[in-house]
Amino acid sequence: MRASLRNKIINVCEKKIAIKGEHVGVSFYAFFKNKNDDPELLMEAAEWWIKTHQLDHFEKASTIKVMVESGQ
Repeated sequence: MRASLRNKIINVCEKKIAIKGEHVGVSFYAFFKNKNDDPELLMEAAEWWIKTHQLDHFEKASTIKVMVESGQ
């Protein structure tokens, strides 16, 4: 996963946790605008989320943050 996506995921997760608490859920769409302006980056996130880790549609932001920080 490229560094820019990794940083974006961590930042979004931190913001959501700060606002809604440790149990807030996110999907990989949370890291993108409603407009599909970077399909390659979206597919990279989707592949990491769905194909590589077989995650559910919504996962705890704290779990995703830990996974990304640890390089999984």
